[in-house]
Amino acid sequence: MKTEVYSWRLSSEAKMALEDEARRAGMTLSALLDQVTEEWLEARRREAPGDVEAQARLHAAAGRCIGMIAGGRPRRAETARVAIRKRLARRHVR
Repeated sequence: MKTEVYSWRLSSEAKMALEDEARRAGMTLSALLDQVTEEWLEARRREAPGDVEAQARLHAAAGRCIGMIAGGRPRRAETARVAIRKRLARRHVR
């Protein structure tokens, strides 16, 4: 599903050439631009596989830390409701 919009300016010659190519290929201009973009991105990934691998390593390293709180109780989130209700009950007893 397409959800993003991107636009840019180009020469009228380039636009006509893209429209002509789309017509020759029997596709919409949008479909042609999608295809060209995907092919270009894939070629870039093949040229620099180290970048993709480096990003994957960085994401994995960051994923181990995101959302973690040191506290010694790894299942705290699962028992938070009960703990909060106990605290509230103690306050209201006073």
